[in-house]
Amino acid sequence: MNNIEIQLNDFIQNFEARVKELASNAHLAYYNASISGKPEDYNYASKLQLDLEKTFADKSDFKLLKEFKKSQKIEEPFLKRQLSLLYNAYAGNQIEETLLEEIIGLSTKIEQKFSTFRAPLESKELTDNEIDKILDESTDNEELEKVWNASKLVGEEVYEDVIKLVKLRNKAAKQLGYTNYHEMSLLLSEQNVEEIKLLFDKLDDLTKSEFSKLKGEMDLYLSRHYNIDKDELMPWNYQDKFFQQGPAIYDLNIDSLFEKNDIEKITNDYFSGINLDINDILEKSDLYEKHGKYQHAYCTNINREGDVRVVCNIKPNSRWMSTMLHEYGHAAYEKFISRKIPWLLREPAHIFTTEAIAMLFGRLIYNPYWLRTQIDAEVNEIKNVVNSGYKALKLEQLIFSRWVQVVFRFERELYSNPDQDLNKLWWTLVEKYQQLKKPQGRNKPDWAAKIHIALYPAYYHNYILGELLASQLHYYICEKVLKVNPNETSFSNDERIGGYLKHLYFSYGSTLHWSDLIKHATGEELSPKYYAKQFVNSQ
Repeated sequence: MNNIEIQLNDFIQNFEARVKELASNAHLAYYNASISGKPEDYNYASKLQLDLEKTFADKSDFKLLKEFKKSQKIEEPFLKRQLSLLYNAYAGNQIEETLLEEIIGLSTKIEQKFSTFRAPLESKELTDNEIDKILDESTDNEELEKVWNASKLVGEEVYEDVIKLVKLRNKAAKQLGYTNYHEMSLLLSEQNVEEIKLLFDKLDDLTKSEFSKLKGEMDLYLSRHYNIDKDELMPWNYQDKFFQQGPAIYDLNIDSLFEKNDIEKITNDYFSGINLDINDILEKSDLYEKHGKYQHAYCTNINREGDVRVVCNIKPNSRWMSTMLHEYGHAAYEKFISRKIPWLLREPAHIFTTEAIAMLFGRLIYNPYWLRTQIDAEVNEIKNVVNSGYKALKLEQLIFSRWVQVVFRFERELYSNPDQDLNKLWWTLVEKYQQLKKPQGRNKPDWAAKIHIALYPAYYHNYILGELLASQLHYYICEKVLKVNPNETSFSNDERIGGYLKHLYFSYGSTLHWSDLIKHATGEELSPKYYAKQFVNSQ
């Protein structure tokens, strides 16, 4: 090492000494708060998160990082990569301490509202699971409309705070020399803003024709299902709060396959069968509903030393089976990052590289060959999936791709001008990309009911990047590793799957830039052609 590299290495060692325990405590506190839902737990988690953020706000540290970067004398690969990641992390936090405290405090307040919100309906308070069940199963249009409206009420509770939070984030970004927070977030996560925009335009071209065709099939089916004219179909008729998942228009009842099965056991057995042991993670996780508990799902790496945990709210249905496969895909990635690499690099190469793994596994519930090997079900039940599983997955994917178009483009506009008519903007995008009708006269902040827009900004586009990469990985594993037909594989009970992922993908952590990791693991750059091959052109 040259003298500058020695100085940087010392800086990193000092940084880790200050941050390791604090980061671990902050992650654990958030995990505990999301389970309990208690204000005092959220306040404690917020305090620790603020302390952690303040570490990255240190201006003298950032000055040193700029000097290291400017020197252009950092050549050792791990040091160079750590410098790049540290620089970006510090750059996004060089804002006034009082502003930082305000942002974190307001975020925590909004998150607590989402966690504790239960949709009021007459004399009841409905959980998200109960809302989903009614939207999915009821054929009473009046009930559907009431439940859908109730699910949006959280938006009315939080939208003013969300707009305030957007403005605070923009204020912070402008202090750092960026146009707005959305632009800053993408650049500091090593993404080119214009390239992402072009990708979404291409994705629109790729999917709009096939989606319109499938939307026509959906509308025909749903009009018969609800005994109404196609022109009378409204958002609450599409069996999902945001139409981000597909309605059950095919003769396919996947839920019935899981009603008498142990979702947790299936998850454990599956990952064990492909040489990705997650039993230790299952034992530490919190997987079932509790009063006040966070109603969604997430995976967290507490300490980058092996303590990985998942939060879920399991019910015996296909949605939660897919969610468990998804979240434990994240968990396996986190667990099998090599601990021989520096602590700073023990995280996924990018948000979307871990989403790709989660999606690769989450899709398996539609794979009849996978179902045959993993669950206890009658042969005739699984035959049904053979006939309709691919069509249902294709529908799911195209619906989701159009939904992400709405969120990505809404967020870009939201941070560009938070004072515009956001309610109108939301429905303009929904009508264009999802082809849903706005309820007559509706002028509500329905956009604010989506938790990601409030609390996980500039993130959603990574879901589609993850889908593209999931398809690319699927074809590579099938064709190059297993040497089987990609359309006829169970993707289970073969240790080569886990071996490939552990050694050529997971273990590298963030030692490689995401684009280099993809080229290393699949032999080529990220490409939409495999997604198109799988969901637009295939079969």
